[in-house]
Amino acid sequence: MALRPVQVNFKALDPPALGRFWAAALGWDVVRETRGGTTYVAPGGDFVWPHPLVLGLDLVPVTDAKPDAKNRLHLDLATVSPAHQAELTARLLALGATHADVGQGDGARGGVPWTVLADPEGNELCVLEPRETYRDTGPVAAVVVDCADPRATARFWGAAVDWPVREVTDDLAVLRAAGGGGPYLEFLRTPGPRTAPDRVHLDLLPYPGDDPAAEVARLRALGATDLDVGQGDVPWTCLSAPDGQSFCVLGPPH
Repeated sequence: MALRPVQVNFKALDPPALGRFWAAALGWDVVRETRGGTTYVAPGGDFVWPHPLVLGLDLVPVTDAKPDAKNRLHLDLATVSPAHQAELTARLLALGATHADVGQGDGARGGVPWTVLADPEGNELCVLEPRETYRDTGPVAAVVVDCADPRATARFWGAAVDWPVREVTDDLAVLRAAGGGGPYLEFLRTPGPRTAPDRVHLDLLPYPGDDPAAEVARLRALGATDLDVGQGDVPWTCLSAPDGQSFCVLGPPH
């Protein structure tokens, strides 16, 4: 038994507008909009959900703006050259992104070689310098989650989604699907307690024929706990991982 990550869920004041930003940022399309305002961003063409490698972006409407606190989950964007990194950064800024300071320092003065930005609603993202590791990920290099204990967090998520651990230290744990391809799932040790509800989270989906209720029970046995975010009677289950990061287990696709 296992679950598969299928999308990254963003809470948004204006899902269609934020969806257009992310579609342009990733070279994807807004493939679906609903009357309720939910917007889905994914590669165009013959994209079919759930995709075995691509994590689409599901943007859902909320009425509260993002708090000042940094999101505990963000996307790292891949580039193939220094020129590509500069071009992508400039394009995102032109689309409405802003520079963000999360304590990373200035690369010109011995800081980091990547660029930290925030999307138009304040969600942090990184434009990475070229790295061979991410040559085959597509535009999203990694989904990065802040946590207190990468080793323990990797044990939970590795069991939850049955992805092998590619690297683990006291500061970083890296998971990826066994067959390769698609983004990495990275857990970065970040001191300090959670200070705001999660604005961005992962959605997981059972494989065909698997029982969502049994999968939720398995996750509880691994240390997950139920989470009430006011969702009411919905066909998905909201949970918190042992480190407090929220996520959802979706019901079967219709």
